[in-house]
Amino acid sequence: MKYSKLIIPTTKEIPAEAEIASHKLMIRAGYIRKLASGTYIYLAMGVRSLQKIVRIVREEMNNSGGQEILMPLLQPVELWEQTGRKDDYGDTLATHLDRHGRVNVLAPTAEEVVTSLVSSEISSHKQLPVNLYQISTKIRDEFRPRFGALRSREFIMKDAYSFDINREGLDRSYRAMHEAYCRIFDRCGLPYVTVDAASGEIGGSGSQEFMVPCDAGEDIILSSDRNNYSANIEKAATGHREHDFEAKPAGDLEKVYTPEMKTIEEVSGFMKVKPANMLKTLVFKQEDAWVIAVIRGDHELSEEKLNIAAGGNCVGDIEAQVEEAGFPIGFVGPHIATGRKDVSVIVDPDAARGDFWAAGANEKDHHVKYFNWKRELLDPLDEAAGDKVMVADIRKAMDGDPSPINDGGMLRESRGIEVGHIFKLGTKYSKALKATVLDENGNQVPCEMGCYGIGINRILASAIEAGHDKNGIILPIAIAPFEIEIISLNNDQENVRTAAEKIYNGLLEAKAEVLLDDRDVRPGVKFKDADLIGIPLKLVIGKKGLENGNIEIQTRKNGKTDHISVEKAVEHAMAVLNKLKNKNEN
Repeated sequence: MKYSKLIIPTTKEIPAEAEIASHKLMIRAGYIRKLASGTYIYLAMGVRSLQKIVRIVREEMNNSGGQEILMPLLQPVELWEQTGRKDDYGDTLATHLDRHGRVNVLAPTAEEVVTSLVSSEISSHKQLPVNLYQISTKIRDEFRPRFGALRSREFIMKDAYSFDINREGLDRSYRAMHEAYCRIFDRCGLPYVTVDAASGEIGGSGSQEFMVPCDAGEDIILSSDRNNYSANIEKAATGHREHDFEAKPAGDLEKVYTPEMKTIEEVSGFMKVKPANMLKTLVFKQEDAWVIAVIRGDHELSEEKLNIAAGGNCVGDIEAQVEEAGFPIGFVGPHIATGRKDVSVIVDPDAARGDFWAAGANEKDHHVKYFNWKRELLDPLDEAAGDKVMVADIRKAMDGDPSPINDGGMLRESRGIEVGHIFKLGTKYSKALKATVLDENGNQVPCEMGCYGIGINRILASAIEAGHDKNGIILPIAIAPFEIEIISLNNDQENVRTAAEKIYNGLLEAKAEVLLDDRDVRPGVKFKDADLIGIPLKLVIGKKGLENGNIEIQTRKNGKTDHISVEKAVEHAMAVLNKLKNKNEN
């Protein structure tokens, strides 16, 4: 294609709202233009890259046995109510009220719809396994869209759903998708790591994320320095940590008046107690009972881990119910469990020690010093309630923690961008929506499900985060909008125009993807734009070079430059191109 016929509105200006490299460069290189908060128009360059990513994803999904379908963006809200996910998603779930007063969900994903499809169309184990996928636009009503394509309200996702007769079948489908994802990201030329992850509002048991390491990434990854463990911070476990409830009190329990001070920062400053010596006590509802989670004041709770330790169904952020049940929010201490049959306590090992502790006094506007686990909680509990206190890993892991492999390794923190996520859903959705089949014995059993997502836009943005320099974008050749750019200098010279057209046509005949910069602009503008838009290989044709019988060929990634004869230009360019493709695939 010819540059003069395309809309590629490059700019020197950095948009004020752009915080990270991919967002800045996708706008500056004319890949996208902002329409409204969190929504973007993809121009020719962006679309060409997205189409290449989609082609790779589609090929690998088809090769792994997936069947492509296309489901509606509008989904009846009743399906989401049946699975309980309407509440799980909260305000990020965008909805639409039609003229008849019916509420529809603007789909962020399609577990409900695909499960209802299988429920109506598949009835026997002989029709399984099956993997249904789509590549389509999704909507999330992000409170604060940011980072361009990485957190937008509208995005393109490949979402797939597997259905199996039993757990063994699900394990096979999950492994097949894991292998397909590795091939996809390898072919896209992405550097990536696979990490254990939390299931979040999707639900299910097993879950892994595919992350592109990147300083600008929003996700925190914790990996062992022995390279044998890696997990998202929400899921990351820690190695063994000692705990001891039996230490003697450091002093008599002392009540301190702390008016309107509810946060760790406020209380620690007022009481002159380090956050590491405070107990952070959080209240969760679990059906008809209450769970008290206790961690050290300088640590963060992992609700994923808490739910695992408590057996699930722990609900937080319900202040009105918590206050009504007698828990003074901001002033709760672990010893509130004494005398209450409806309260259990789960303590993180780092908090289950005999150190000097400050904690809530279980009385509005008051805290206590010299809290002691044995004196204040364990001894007062009667024998029947003794099992109400358990120690479990419930905090988010952090840099410097022992690796859960317990081999002497330490966890180290890094950041990454999630580009793919795979889940073992089990029967959560198939039970709720009655997606059952007859097994070999004639019994109705719910399908075992898996779901598998890839962010198409995120692949492009992540590749730019991983590949750029001060001059612009450096994309892997497999997903670059064009493979070769011909820069025609001295366009007023007929011999230059003729040579450029000849090489351009020769490369097209050789099936290369070529962009010919035929604009009547200064050479400096052409060179700057070429570096900015990130085409992997460029050929420079100018008056002086032709006088010497050669043209210049340059690789964008390493800047390597050679001079070749006009007659050998197509042959040489194709050889370099094929070498770049092989490197990308390997």
